[in-house]
Amino acid sequence: MYDSAGLQVLSREECLELLATTAVGRLVFTDRALPMVHPVVYALDGESVVLRVPEGSKTLVARDTIVAFQIDDVRPDLSKGWSVMAVGHVTEVSDEALLTRLRDLPLPSRGVTDRDHYLRVALEVLSGRRIP
Repeated sequence: MYDSAGLQVLSREECLELLATTAVGRLVFTDRALPMVHPVVYALDGESVVLRVPEGSKTLVARDTIVAFQIDDVRPDLSKGWSVMAVGHVTEVSDEALLTRLRDLPLPSRGVTDRDHYLRVALEVLSGRRIP
């Protein structure tokens, strides 16, 4: 299927496959009613995106809110590429059993202390497009 711009519409499964191929995305949230976009390191965990966020990061204001998450790979000449966008509720993981499992994901720390937070974005709305 194609959209009105002639881009191929990706299925949820194709979007999840693409989410598993990269490690850096963009988290979109609001801070004091202003839009914010932060690059984040992430890993796909089932149908959730997991972020490892250092203590003191502005990204922590996104806890318990609705956020957007986006990744893409598009050639500069627009001859080839794709984009995936998700919307979902982000929560901080506090369950010790789940934290133990998430700490095994390939998520390098970007902080200077060992007090990182793990945020989980449930992928409630997931859409993607590919340049044919």
